This record gives sequence, C-alpha cells and structure tokens, in this order.
Amino acid sequence: MDIKNLVFCFSVAFAISLAATPLVKNLAYKIGAIDVPDEERRVHKKPIPRLGGLAIFYGFLIALLCFANPIDNQTRGLIIGSLIIVGVSIIDDVKQLRAIVKLAAQILAAAVAVWHDIRIEAISVPEFVSETGILDLGMWSIPVSMVWIIAVTNAVNLIDGLDGLAVGVSSIASFSLFFIAILGGEESVAIIAAALAGGCLGFLPYNFNPAKIFMGDTGSQFLGYMLSVICIQGLFKGYAIISFIVPFLIMGLPLFDTIFAIVRRAWNHKPIMGADRGHLHHRLLDNGFSQKQTVAILYVITTLLGLSAVLLLEKGSYVAVLLLFVALGVAFGMYKLMRKRFNRKREEMLKDNQEVSSEENTCEEN
Repeated sequence: MDIKNLVFCFSVAFAISLAATPLVKNLAYKIGAIDVPDEERRVHKKPIPRLGGLAIFYGFLIALLCFANPIDNQTRGLIIGSLIIVGVSIIDDVKQLRAIVKLAAQILAAAVAVWHDIRIEAISVPEFVSETGILDLGMWSIPVSMVWIIAVTNAVNLIDGLDGLAVGVSSIASFSLFFIAILGGEESVAIIAAALAGGCLGFLPYNFNPAKIFMGDTGSQFLGYMLSVICIQGLFKGYAIISFIVPFLIMGLPLFDTIFAIVRRAWNHKPIMGADRGHLHHRLLDNGFSQKQTVAILYVITTLLGLSAVLLLEKGSYVAVLLLFVALGVAFGMYKLMRKRFNRKREEMLKDNQEVSSEENTCEEN
C-alpha cells in the first residue's frame, strides 16, 4: 500500500476544502443560502451562510479524481450518487425543499450506488441461523443496502445541530474507516476515506463555535452518504461477526440519536420526519453545557467508539469490549464533572442575584 499516495490525497482534499470555504461563503450570501435562527431548535443568534458542504465535496472530489487509480465501477457509482445528493441539497439550502423530495433524492442516490455493485451481499449470523455462519442476502441485498445508505445519510443530517458537531464526528468516523482499510489492505477504500477526512478537516476551522459558515444539507447529507458507502465497501463485505458489528460502532452516535428520535416522535404522536429539540446535543445544552462542552463530549464518545471498532478488528473482541466500557466510563465521568461545574456556577449566580436583590431592597427602605 502506497502511504505517500494516501498522505497526498488527504493533503490535497484538506487544502482545497480550506481554500474553497471562503469562496463558498461568498456564494451562499449571493444566492440566499442563509440559515435564519428560530427559537425552537436553532442555537445561533444571527443569520449564518450555509452551503459549506460544497467546499467539502469539492475538496473530496478533486482529491479522489487525482489519486484513485483507476476509477473503478464502485468509485464511479459513489461519485454519481454523491453528485445527486449534493445537487439536490444545494437547492434545499437555498429554497428549503419538502422532506419527500429530499427522500426521493436519497433513494435515487442509494439506487445508483447499488446499481454499481455497492451492496451488502451477506451478513454474519449465529450458527443456529446458518450452519456456515453466513447468510447470503441474494436479491435482499438491494433493499438492505439502500436502507443502510438512506439511514446513515439521515443520521448524520440529524446530528448537524451545533457548530462543528456533524463535520467533526464525520472526520473521526472517516479516520476510523481509513485505519481499518489500511489494516485490511483495502487501498481503494483508504483513498476514499482519506479524501473525505481531508475535506472535513479543511472545513472544520470555519465551522467551530462561533461558526462563520454552516455546511447545510449539502454537507451533512453528502457526508452521511459517503460514510454509509465506505462502510459497505470496507466492512460489510467481511464475513466475520465482528466485521458486521464494526460499522455500527463507528456510526454509533448518529445512529443512536436517529433511532431515539424516531421512537420519541412516534411515542409523542409527532411526524417521524418532523423536527424537534430532543436530540442528544439539545439535551446536553438543556442540562447546562455550553456548545463547546457539548461538542467535546460527543467528540470523545465518537473517538472512543472508533477506537473500539479498530481494536475489534485488530485485537479481537475482548480488548474492544474493554475499551468500549472505558469509553462509556469516560463519557459518564465527563458528564458528571461538567454537570457539577455547571451546578456550582448556577449556585454562585443565584447567590449573587440574591445579594444584589437584598441590597436593592435595603436602598429602597432607606
């Protein structure tokens, strides 16, 4: 495997994304791709341009075309599918399309990927289900693959609610897939993951809190689509049970948040495709954490899940499970520590307010 080629691929994607973001920001202002805050879900206070995902896509695409040699059938399929996702998402970032239109675009993009042989053809199962431990999906590989692609695409889109959150989580997931591809000797998958990671990190400095630009649906849906496809190319084709578990570990945070959102909305008799303020990042904010603290917590969780996935393939299940428990312990410890600090600050503020109120009452009596 040519490591130098991988480094160059990452660097080109990073440099192009970094340089293109200010240009995309100006373009967003010109065409009206602006995110106006609302009191229900948005946490920013002033209009922010969105369309930053176009810079990520541009950096990714140029790097991929330069370093993916040759452009095989699957690579051609993911490029065409991503063009569909990005094209429709640009329109959505400007005009706010209906959910059914965006879903139709996702279905079409997933169908293009499947048509180009990006499929989950078999899954590992316990021996009491199949003596070989492998269940060949046959024609079911088409709907299963499409459901996976659409689910992950929407999962990443749903966590795009705080400055730097979705693109940071996607960066970490891309690096996890990159290292797994290297361990598995999958150079073509490593090239795609390196290009995606570079595009994400090039955009990230502009998206940290306070964000200068959002990536919009153009970015979140593109990243979700690409991560879902890379998982199929690099992981689902493995026939060991651990290979089947790994993508769910890497995408654990957005998938958990999506499943929880569906259950929550169904329980409350609200539209599944609707929007609310019940996502994990919203709950952390409502518990008193700042945007930066919330994003840091979710970064740590995603990193540890990614490390667990890599170790699961490299060292076996025992080490990975151990790290996973450590991850949960660290995440819980961070939550308790930050929560304790928040409560202490709130008590100090309440005490100061009481002292000020007491002084005002004394002055009025005098």
